[in-house]
Amino acid sequence: MDKNQEKVDLLKLADEIIAGRRLSEKEDLRFFITADLDDLKKGADKIREHFCGDMVDLCTIISGREGKCSENCKFCAQSAHHHTGCDVHELLDEEEIIAAARSNQEEGVSRFAVVNSGRCPSPEDFEKLIHIYTRMSKELKIELCCSLGFLTAEQFHRLHLAGITGIHCNIETSPSFFPKICTTHTFEEKVENIKRAKAEGFAVCSGGIIGMGESWDDRIEMATTLQKLDIQSIPINSLMPIPGTPLENLPRLSEDDIHRTIALFRYINPTADIRLAGGRSLMADNGKSTFSSGASASITGNMLTTSGSTIKEDMAMFEEIGRDTTADWKRPADERWDCNYKITE
Repeated sequence: MDKNQEKVDLLKLADEIIAGRRLSEKEDLRFFITADLDDLKKGADKIREHFCGDMVDLCTIISGREGKCSENCKFCAQSAHHHTGCDVHELLDEEEIIAAARSNQEEGVSRFAVVNSGRCPSPEDFEKLIHIYTRMSKELKIELCCSLGFLTAEQFHRLHLAGITGIHCNIETSPSFFPKICTTHTFEEKVENIKRAKAEGFAVCSGGIIGMGESWDDRIEMATTLQKLDIQSIPINSLMPIPGTPLENLPRLSEDDIHRTIALFRYINPTADIRLAGGRSLMADNGKSTFSSGASASITGNMLTTSGSTIKEDMAMFEEIGRDTTADWKRPADERWDCNYKITE
């Protein structure tokens, strides 16, 4: 930050954002990098409380197809370009996926997603997924999402008709830093995929990973990019360096860096769900304190990149801090994360 730059009153800025001000990429936002962290967190939590209240959106995922991914994302254990020894399997059996979704519903989770490795599903896998999601939408109440890579407008439409309400497609990092992380597809392809999903009427979940060697300027650019895309669910993952990937020797992030990132994302995307995702074990309290720093949602369940907390343990944690984890599908329609989606015939 320029030494001559006027110090920003963070709590006043929070009030201005609550009153309608929106920060812009055209502004100098580098004050977030050196701002007092306690004030930054207080302001972010104030914004969170106003726009999100005490509701915490909980989602779970299942790895539908794992390993042998054609893309070369440097952070990913599942890329065929790396040698990580990760599990490899084709698309899981239909009954196994549906049983997992039903179990998550019984535990009170808001939404469930199948996450596939690979640039896109094979034609055969896509048809299987359509059948699986059609069954789940008829048999279950839990909201349904998916993360299936790059899809056509027709594929998005068919998924919508099958009962899916949300699409996940991370931008991963800033447009500037992206070419240093992946070269088998472009940032622009990511954005076009998100736009196709939004054009179909999906609620889109998109965020990324911090701690991949990017600068603070990159994190700010990532936050403003998501703002321009009007993303209302933003998962923030903290890199857990995986042996066998090009990023295996990177230092792990500090708790303060994670808190600062979540807080600045809240200031820049005030109405979005800032979703705590992978890397929770980097924090002594398993991420509990980030919910006083602007976070308002979380991925839960026993997944490789989290600390291994169970849904029950997470529910207990949120109850302890006075948050409401009532599942989306139990709420009135106008209170739901995906309340604006429509299926068009």
